[in-house]
Amino acid sequence: MIQVGFLACADTLPGDGPRRGDAFEHDLEVAALRPALAARGMELVEIDWRAPVERFARIDAVLLGTAWDYQDRADAFLARLEDLEARGLAVHNPPAAVRWNLDKRYLRELEAAGATTVPTLWHDDAGRAEVAAAMDALQTDRVVVKRRIGAGGLGQHSFTRDTLPEDGWTMGRAAMIQPFLPAILEEGEFTFVFVGGQFSHAVNKRAAAGEYRIQSLYGGTETPYAPGADDLAHAAAVVAALPFDDLLYARIDMVRLPSGELAVMEAELIEPYLYPEQGPELGERLAAALEERLAVGAA
Repeated sequence: MIQVGFLACADTLPGDGPRRGDAFEHDLEVAALRPALAARGMELVEIDWRAPVERFARIDAVLLGTAWDYQDRADAFLARLEDLEARGLAVHNPPAAVRWNLDKRYLRELEAAGATTVPTLWHDDAGRAEVAAAMDALQTDRVVVKRRIGAGGLGQHSFTRDTLPEDGWTMGRAAMIQPFLPAILEEGEFTFVFVGGQFSHAVNKRAAAGEYRIQSLYGGTETPYAPGADDLAHAAAVVAALPFDDLLYARIDMVRLPSGELAVMEAELIEPYLYPEQGPELGERLAAALEERLAVGAA
């Protein structure tokens, strides 16, 4: 039987130790994938991406699952994926896409390819002076400062002109600064899930009261979203702008600009949660697309 490794991390895998507050998403995704893969003669194996390489001896393919601690070990994560690929495993999404997607500077490439993006300033680090200057440059009174290599809203900050960071504060790493967009609070963020390049389903994500981050880790909630033709076209344009032709999955996170147009916040190609509750056909679609790719690879 073909074995498919679902790469996770110690904080998301079931076990005796404590798990992340959003580890239930790992369980939901595995529950959607396991029976769909089994129906096609494939077994899903949950495995820590940092497990000894011998653990992968019988694995035929890997999905990047819930490896949600990779951002602090990006080089080691990429090296592991490249090693698995070199050993003949089918890695989805492949290391080349992971390398491209690790640093959010990829947004500049998407913009150059015609995708609508959120205005962004890029820094090797950012402190009080950079935050204040960004408010002037972006003509806004509130900004969001994010890690260029990061996930899940971790290490993210929002500042206003009245709540600038203290003197001496810095991100301590490569950073990006964007204007805070009121639409995040007014209508939330929109996620579009694509499997094998085809649209699967969309989700509207809303922040909890008093929050602006929409992830479930901060109390965010998700509901199914039926996008109109214009919104779906904007998401599809981002997928078309990606420099990869055969991704197993892509999650496009978007927010509405003051103009009314959706702009891409992130194109998640590494280990995104794909919202099986809002897309009940996700497991079957992923299983079918993976089976097709494994058959092509074996031909």
